[in-house]
Amino acid sequence: MRIKDCNWSMVERYLRQDDRAVLPLGSVEQHAFLSLAVDAILAEEVAAAAAEPLGVPVFPAQAYGVTPTYMAYPGTMSLRLETLLQVLRDLIGSLHQHGFRRIVIVNGHGGNNGASALLQALGAELPGIQLKWHNWWAAPRTMAFVREQDPQASHASWTENFEGLTRLPGVALPDAPKPLVDYARMALMDPVAKRAYLGDGCYGGHYQQPPEVMERLWTIAVQETRDILDGPWLSAEPARLP
Repeated sequence: MRIKDCNWSMVERYLRQDDRAVLPLGSVEQHAFLSLAVDAILAEEVAAAAAEPLGVPVFPAQAYGVTPTYMAYPGTMSLRLETLLQVLRDLIGSLHQHGFRRIVIVNGHGGNNGASALLQALGAELPGIQLKWHNWWAAPRTMAFVREQDPQASHASWTENFEGLTRLPGVALPDAPKPLVDYARMALMDPVAKRAYLGDGCYGGHYQQPPEVMERLWTIAVQETRDILDGPWLSAEPARLP
C-alpha cells in the first residue's frame, strides 16, 4: 500500500501487526530522451509493486539525490552527499519514532550509494532497527537479465525506458544502439566536458526493447525487490503503540 493512499489511523492499525516499511530513493537528473525523474519514478513504482501483496506501506520517493556531474544538463537537481545523509537520517528517524523497525531503502540512483554507509551507523543508534539498502536495477537477477539482452546497456538506455512511466509521449528514440562510453575517461571530466562527451546523455546500448522484454525485466525486478522485503529479517515484535 502507498502511504499517499493512507491516513494516520490506518498506519497506526498497521503498526499493531507489522513493522516493515519501504522508502524509495531516487534523483532528478538527465536521462537522455527519458523523463528527468526516471530514478525517483522507477524506485517508487518497483517498491510499490513489490510491497503490494505483502501489505507493506511504501512512502513517496525521496526524489532528489547526489548527481553533481550532470549539472550541465538543464533540469538536473543535485544534493550534496552530506545533505542527503541528513535527510535520510531524519526520515529514518521519523519512521523509527512511529514504530517501524524493518525498513528497506529501494534506491534507484547509483550516485546515492555513498549514503548507504549511514545504515550501519543508524543500526547502532536506533534501538531495534533493521535496515536494508537495495539497488533495484543492479540486483543480481535483474542485472543478469539485462546483460543477456544487451551487454552494452547502461544509463538512460532501454533498461529505464518503461511506457507509461518514464517514456515521454511524442519523443522519438534512436533506432541504432549507442556504443558504450569509456567510463575511466569520463570519470576525469567536469560536468561541461562530460556533456560534450556524452551528447544526448545515454551511456550505451539500445534505446528501447520490445514490450515482452520490458515486461520480463519488470517482473524480475519486482520479485527480486519483494524477496528483499520478505526476508530474511531478525525476529521482530509488532510495535507497541500508546
